[in-house]
Amino acid sequence: MKKFALAAAFAGVASTAFAGNTAAPIIETPVPVIVEETAGSSSSAGLIIPLILIALVAAAVAAD
Repeated sequence: MKKFALAAAFAGVASTAFAGNTAAPIIETPVPVIVEETAGSSSSAGLIIPLILIALVAAAVAAD
């Protein structure tokens, strides 16, 4: 019976000891992300690869 009472006492103390935190919550502010857009980009940048592929297909057809 002593062991049961001792275990109950420890369980009671442990549950109240870890029930809450007295420290203030830490609130971190998000770091702003700055995105710079390049002024040198143009709308024809996406056409380079298809034009190269068309040139390669045309060269392969002309070689036959």
